[in-house]
Amino acid sequence: MNSVLEMVKNQIVLAVRKAVEKAKAAGELNYETIPDFILEVPREKEHGDFATNIAMLMARQAKMAPRHVAEILQTYITTEGTWVARMEVAGPGFINFYLNSGWVHDVLPQIESQGQEYGNSSTGRGQKVQVEFVSANPTGLLHMGNARGAALGDTMANLLQAAGFDVTREFYINDTGNQIENFGKSLEARYLQLLGQDVPFPEEGYHGQDIIDTMKGLMQRDGNRYLVMESRERRENFIKYALAEKITAIRNTLREFGVKYDVWFNEKLLHESGAVSAVLDELRDKGYIYENEGALWLKTTAFGDEKDEVVVRGNGTPTYFAADIAYHKNKFDRGFAWVINIWGADHHGHVKRLKGAMQALGHEPGKLDIVIMQLVRLFRGGEIIRMSKRSGEFITLEDLMGEVGRDAARYFFVMRSADSHLDFDMDLAKSQSADNPVYYIQYAHARICSIFRQFGEKSGSLPAAAECDLSLLNAPAELELIRKLVDFPAEISVAAVNLEPHRMARYAHELAGLFHSFYNSHRVMADDPELQKARLVLVKCTQTVVHRVLRLLGLTAPETM
Repeated sequence: MNSVLEMVKNQIVLAVRKAVEKAKAAGELNYETIPDFILEVPREKEHGDFATNIAMLMARQAKMAPRHVAEILQTYITTEGTWVARMEVAGPGFINFYLNSGWVHDVLPQIESQGQEYGNSSTGRGQKVQVEFVSANPTGLLHMGNARGAALGDTMANLLQAAGFDVTREFYINDTGNQIENFGKSLEARYLQLLGQDVPFPEEGYHGQDIIDTMKGLMQRDGNRYLVMESRERRENFIKYALAEKITAIRNTLREFGVKYDVWFNEKLLHESGAVSAVLDELRDKGYIYENEGALWLKTTAFGDEKDEVVVRGNGTPTYFAADIAYHKNKFDRGFAWVINIWGADHHGHVKRLKGAMQALGHEPGKLDIVIMQLVRLFRGGEIIRMSKRSGEFITLEDLMGEVGRDAARYFFVMRSADSHLDFDMDLAKSQSADNPVYYIQYAHARICSIFRQFGEKSGSLPAAAECDLSLLNAPAELELIRKLVDFPAEISVAAVNLEPHRMARYAHELAGLFHSFYNSHRVMADDPELQKARLVLVKCTQTVVHRVLRLLGLTAPETM
């Protein structure tokens, strides 16, 4: 079903197109084709509900000033059968449309009938999309970068699903390569140290307390039976045990954070299946790989990269980049039409070369979107919390959820654009005040539930929209709130297509603000019984959308606070 906003806009667009045709038939306007004009909401309210730029786009074809084109079109636009109350030509040639306020009321029966489906659309037309996010090295605990990626990726996936895309959430397990070798050395060193041996810890090792805890767990199960093994065999056993433990811990922590993956993909399989060798052979056959100083290089400069990149080292070992190429080829081979990755800022230089590799393999680089997220700084008591992954001293996602809760953590991680640095104020996230956006939004839902409990105690069931005179909802605070409900489907579509979950966080906060303003200025339990019924319908529809937007953000919708 089209949203109320789409229906109203379609009415105006059709009226404008007919006016263009009438003006040409009357000999007042010459053109070959009607351009793809836009109808948008002006930034300033005084400029109307909608405005179109068609006159500016037609000026060259018509060989006259844009404002003159707009004035001609205005005389031919028929508003009968639309919600347009009046029009005016403004500025260099915009046509502004002012609507009767009653148009927004049509959304309330729609929300009532669609319930938690309200806001869904067919924008994606079932297109297969993969969102790969977090993909943390399974060598330690989840840190703040992983946490932000989890909130961003999961919210993006929620929005894409609501917008009609067929979404797969995927975690890529880096279970091979140098980091796993260093992981094994770290585990071995801690094991031997726990058994009283004076062995040095590897400089490139993982220093976290969790490595020690993992080895204590293994010793509790198996004692010192690994002492008699040759070092490589011993490390292989340790890696197998620790990887299983770490991946389980990552999976469980992310599930507590509200994130569930459809696919957990092992990098090791790419090497064992021959996929890495196969993709390198394909690139060599296409002329994109050459040998230099014993290593194999990919001509990424052919696709705008600053320098070519090594794909096989001089010792014959494929690089991480080679595996990444094979992995992304595998994604497209699985039928995904749109592939989305969320990476940390330290991977920025990797974007152009990976897109280039996909182009070399015959895939449209625009079908691979890589969202780069900036760093997170945690604050407590106004002071930055210093963290170091190298020393193993950092606050984990588990720690964060334990201190501020899942809801606050998820919201704070998505409330800013991914490409913005994020200052996470832990004191604010815990506060129960209007300054805390999570509390402010959830309180709107709890407040509505309280209204219904009070009403139910006195009167029983809530009225239906069909039983009400919705035109009674004509106060500015009421109309602004309803207008925000109208915007919801478009907000979801735009946030999904542009991969901007922060838009949904902002929408939730603005919607809550409009509800609180309405509640503070108007009594829902009005003296006029007809007005009371209309306001109860408005409040019920607001509750539906607040609940829906909280769920899209991965937050709970509390009934009491």
